[in-house]
Amino acid sequence: MTARRAGRLAARPHPAELRDQVHDNLRRLGLDRLDVVNLRMGGVESPEPGVIAEQFGALAELQQQGLIRHLGLSTVSAVQLAEAQAIAPVVCVQNLYNVARRADDALVDLTAAQGIAFVPYFPLGGFSPLQSGALHAVADRLGATPLAVALAWLLQRSPNVLLIPGTSAVAHLRENVAAAGLELPADALADLDAIGRGNPSTADEFGGGPRS
Repeated sequence: MTARRAGRLAARPHPAELRDQVHDNLRRLGLDRLDVVNLRMGGVESPEPGVIAEQFGALAELQQQGLIRHLGLSTVSAVQLAEAQAIAPVVCVQNLYNVARRADDALVDLTAAQGIAFVPYFPLGGFSPLQSGALHAVADRLGATPLAVALAWLLQRSPNVLLIPGTSAVAHLRENVAAAGLELPADALADLDAIGRGNPSTADEFGGGPRS
């Protein structure tokens, strides 16, 4: 759940807006309760600092009323996750994360230790699809496509990672499914890890602009 003002995402949605969105979704879907509602607080690229208790508390109240089964967070920091957990349990965190964008490595490990699902959005690069010589080299060695390898890396990154890659093409859907059965050997994992850990020879290959 988030809010829009003047055609853009509002950084701090008002609790009343969140409540209205929940009720609107219930009406449109014809449901008595939503299974999971994620509170999105940051921008597209990264979390934004600030307190989220007011917004998350509003959703927690709806959960207590039986309108929401589980609560999650999107585009948040570890500090904001802890703040929310002091109000109600959090079942999932959805942040930007892929083989090239690794700022949330520590958050992936933290959520895994707490039994919280981590759902990476833009797992294949989003607006700027993943392009890397190292990624293509690994794919060639394994006889797989680069996108399947990128998804397989995420699945092997941590057992709490849940993938929801979207596609409108049957061929890409097949790639997504193939990733689930692709086991990456240790040397491939090492090459892929170098992409997102500041190795200039690989990181520079992604070029400029937003790599979401």
